[in-house]
Amino acid sequence: MLIAPAAFAAPADDAAPAADGAAETGGEILVTARRRQEAVQDVPLAISVVDAKAIEATGSFNVAKLTQLQPSLQFYSTNPRNSAANIRGLGAPFGLTNDGIEQGVGIYIDQVYYSRIASATFDFVDVERVEVLRGPQGTLYGKNTTAGAINITTRAPSFTPEGRAEVSIGNLGLVQVKGSVSGPLIGDKVAIRLAGSTTTRNGTIYNVTTDKHVNAQDNLGVRGQLLWKATDTLDLTFAGDYNRQNPDCCAQIYVRTGATQRPLNRQFAALAAAFNYAPPSTDAFDRVTDLDTPLKAKQEIGGASLRAELELGNGSLTSVTAWRFWNWDPSNDRDFTGLPITTVSANPSRQRQWTQEFRYAGTSGKLDYVAGLFGFHQKLHTSGLQVQGPAASRFLLNPGNVPAGSRGCATATTAACNPVVLNGLTSVNDIDFKNTSVAAFGQLTWHITDRLRLQPGLRVNYDKKTGAYTAIVTTGTGSTTLNADQRGVLAPQSYSPKFSDWNVSGDFTASYDVARDVLAYATYARSFKSGGINLSGLPLDANNNPILSAGSVKPEKVNHYEVGLKTQFLDRRATLNLSGFWTEINDYQATVTNGQLGVLRGYLANAQKVRVRGFEADFSVRPVQGLNLYASGAFTDHEYVKFTDAPCPPELSGGSTGAVASAPGTPGGVSPANCNISGQWLPGISKWSASFGGEYAVPVRLIGDDAQTYLGVDGSYRSKFSSNPSRSAYTDIAGYALFNVRAGFRTENKWDLFGWVRNVFDKNYYEVLALQSGNTGLIVGQPADPRTYGATLRLTF
Repeated sequence: MLIAPAAFAAPADDAAPAADGAAETGGEILVTARRRQEAVQDVPLAISVVDAKAIEATGSFNVAKLTQLQPSLQFYSTNPRNSAANIRGLGAPFGLTNDGIEQGVGIYIDQVYYSRIASATFDFVDVERVEVLRGPQGTLYGKNTTAGAINITTRAPSFTPEGRAEVSIGNLGLVQVKGSVSGPLIGDKVAIRLAGSTTTRNGTIYNVTTDKHVNAQDNLGVRGQLLWKATDTLDLTFAGDYNRQNPDCCAQIYVRTGATQRPLNRQFAALAAAFNYAPPSTDAFDRVTDLDTPLKAKQEIGGASLRAELELGNGSLTSVTAWRFWNWDPSNDRDFTGLPITTVSANPSRQRQWTQEFRYAGTSGKLDYVAGLFGFHQKLHTSGLQVQGPAASRFLLNPGNVPAGSRGCATATTAACNPVVLNGLTSVNDIDFKNTSVAAFGQLTWHITDRLRLQPGLRVNYDKKTGAYTAIVTTGTGSTTLNADQRGVLAPQSYSPKFSDWNVSGDFTASYDVARDVLAYATYARSFKSGGINLSGLPLDANNNPILSAGSVKPEKVNHYEVGLKTQFLDRRATLNLSGFWTEINDYQATVTNGQLGVLRGYLANAQKVRVRGFEADFSVRPVQGLNLYASGAFTDHEYVKFTDAPCPPELSGGSTGAVASAPGTPGGVSPANCNISGQWLPGISKWSASFGGEYAVPVRLIGDDAQTYLGVDGSYRSKFSSNPSRSAYTDIAGYALFNVRAGFRTENKWDLFGWVRNVFDKNYYEVLALQSGNTGLIVGQPADPRTYGATLRLTF
C-alpha cells in the first residue's frame, strides 16, 4: 500500500511530460519488488515508489528526508553509525547500534545488499527510483528484512548520449552539486555512466567551547557503471562507488532535567552546582552547546559489483557479485555537557563484506517463478577507546548517605568526591566480528484463472556469528588493578560470544482481480531475524563481573498478516490503495539501558513479545490537467505485549534497592531491580502519521520555449512518540507537522529553475531524545533542522 502519488511516480511512457504522471497518461509505474519488472498496481504487496523527479523536487536526497513523503518509514540517527531505518515502527532496536545483530530493514542498491545502515545517511547518487516494501520480505530479500526493504535503483548506462547537472544553494551556507553523463563507449556494445554528488552545509548548533557550528553536512559521492552487451542474450554491468562524509557532527544537547530516584544532591542540578556549571542555554532551540570533546563523524563507504543477466529458456538468469567496505572514524561527547566527565568516546570501525546471489526468474504456462541462492560474509573490527575525566567521580559514583547542604560530599575521602578515583580511567576495547549467511529461496505465482493467483514463497537460511570482545582498563596511573568503584564504571572484560542456527521463512499470498483496475490480496508471512551477539560489553553481576549469559540474544520470530486493496478509477486519473496489517514478534531484540549506576552503554536483550497493527491509506488524483493532489496516512497501534524484566525508565532508576519501590521521581527513593513494561508503547512509533500535498502547473511561453510555471506544497505529520526503549515521561517527543513549498519554471527535458522553503513555519521539534548515563536526570536531544530556503537549477542535455 501507500503507492506514491501520481506526481511522485514515473510512468513507463518516458515520452510523457515531466509534470504528467501515470494517472493521466495511462502509463504504468514499473518496479522490481518481486525481482522481475512489473506494474506496481499488479504487485500484491504494500509498496510505495518515489521516482527521481519527486526526489529532486522535494529535496528528499537521502533516506532521512524521504520519511516526510512516506508515513510508514521512520529514520533515526544520532550519528551515521547509530542510525536506524524502521518500517511500521519495526526494523532495528532503538538506541545505540550494536554490531552483533542484523537490521530488520534491508537496504539494496542495484540489487546489492548494504549491511551497514550508515549508508542510509548518504546522498542519493543518480537514483532512478526508490521502492519502499512494507512488511516481511524474507523470501526474496533475506532474513534481515523482517520489517521491510528499501530497494534503490540507479539510472543505467545509456547508448543515447545524455547528461544532467544540478546546483542548489541555500541558507546555512548550503551548496549541493549533482551531475551525471552517459553514452556509448564502443558502438552499440559498451556504454558508460558516471555520476557524482557533493553537499556542504554549515552546522545548525553553535558550540561556544570551540567557536564552531556543529551538526554540519559534508558529503561526497561518486558512482560509475559500465554496461557491456556481450551477446544478444548476455548483459554485464560493472559498477563501482565511493562515498565520504566528514562533518563536525553529531551533538546532542541539553533539553531538560527530570527527577529520578537518586538522592537529590546526586541529581543533575546539584552535581552541576558542585562544579559551578550551567549549560549555555536551557532552551535547546537556541541551538547552543558547550561540548568539550571534539566532534567527528567521518565515514567512507564504497565497493564494486558485477551483475550478469542472461536470457535463458523461458526466463532470465541473474548473478550479482559484490564487495563492499565501510570505514568509521568518530569522536563523541558522551556526557553531553561542557564538564570533563567522559573526555574520550570513540569506536573506530572497519568492515568488509562479500555477497553473491544467483537467481533465475521465468514463466512456464500458468506459473511465474523465482529461485535462487545467496551468500554473505562480513568481517568487522572495532578499536574502541573511552577515557573518564576529573568530573567523572562526582557524576558516576555513589557517596552513600551525606548531610544536607553538602553538595553530595560527606568527606574529601569519599570516592565520589575524589576526582583521582576515575580521572584518567581508560578502557581500550578490541572487538572482532564475523558473520556468515547462506540461503536458498524460491517464490511461485500460480495463475489459477485470469483473475485468481496464489503465491507461496520459501527461504531456508543458515547463519553463523562469532565475536571477540576484550576491554583492558587502566587507572589514571596506568595500573590494571582496579577497585570496585572503578570496575563498576569501566569493567575489564574478555569474552567470545557465538551464535549459529538454521531457520525457515515463508509467505503465502492470494490475490484476485475484482475488476480491471481493482486488485485485492491477503498475505501471511512467517519470518525470522537472525539471533545476535552482544559486542558492546556485558552487564555486570553483584561482584562487578560480566554476566556471560547475556552474550547472545535469540532470533526474532515474526508472524505477519496483511490484507490490501489496490484501485484506480476516473480513467486511471485517481488511485486509492488500502491495507491493514497485524504483526507479532516473539523474542523481539531490544537495545536496553544498563540500569547499573555508572555504566555508559546499553546492551541487547529479548522482549518476550511485541505487536504492531494498523492500517494505511493513500489517495492521489489529477482532477484537471496540470494539477496533482495526494494524501497518505497510517494508523499504527503498538505495544510490548510482554516484557516483564525490562530496564526501568529514569524516573524509577538510581535509588536504593528494596522490596517496595517508591513513587516515580522520588529523590532518595527505592528503585525496582527491573520493570514490567508490558502494555507500554514501543519506541519511535507514532500512532498517527501522514503526508499530503500537491502541485499545480500552468503552460507558459518562456524565452521562445514551451514551458510551465508551477507551485508545489508538501506536508507531513506525526503524532507523539516515545524516544526511550522503556517509555518515560521525560522522553516523549510531541507531535508535529511540517510544510515545504517550491515554485519555479521548467521546460521539458531542458531546464528547471525553482526556489524552495523547507519547514516553512520554522517548527521546533526533536528528532530524538536520550538520557545521560548515571541516572542524573539530564535529558538531551537533537533539535531538527530549522527553516531552510534556497534555489535549485537543473539542466538536462
